[in-house]
Amino acid sequence: MLMARIEKFEDLEIWQLAREFCSDVYTLFLNSSLGIDYPLRNKMDKSSGSIMDNIAEGFERKGNEEFIQYLSIAKASCGELRSQLYRSLDRNHINQPKFNQLIEKLDLEGRKIGFLMTWLRNTGFKGSKLR
Repeated sequence: MLMARIEKFEDLEIWQLAREFCSDVYTLFLNSSLGIDYPLRNKMDKSSGSIMDNIAEGFERKGNEEFIQYLSIAKASCGELRSQLYRSLDRNHINQPKFNQLIEKLDLEGRKIGFLMTWLRNTGFKGSKLR
């Protein structure tokens, strides 16, 4: 099986999904009452951005141990954002179908990040920084 070479963080599917999720969250702000719940809105903006930003920063560190550390932070931000989605649902900012769609997508993102962390722990490659 031929695998694509990952040369920059933008090549990572998990980063692409995180970017897409950031856009989904921003669309919520524009199209729901969540846009005026400023404390929750700001938290959600930060946690959704944290997912993609930590994936990018960890990748740029060029070492597996550091990358795993930043992926762990990104995965934790997925959990934080899931919790914030529950608050959005409970405050009637989003409906149940939208909530279900976003939770499912965010859960997938968290699992993919976890899979990459496991792979990095088990691979012999330690990153370009540690050649």
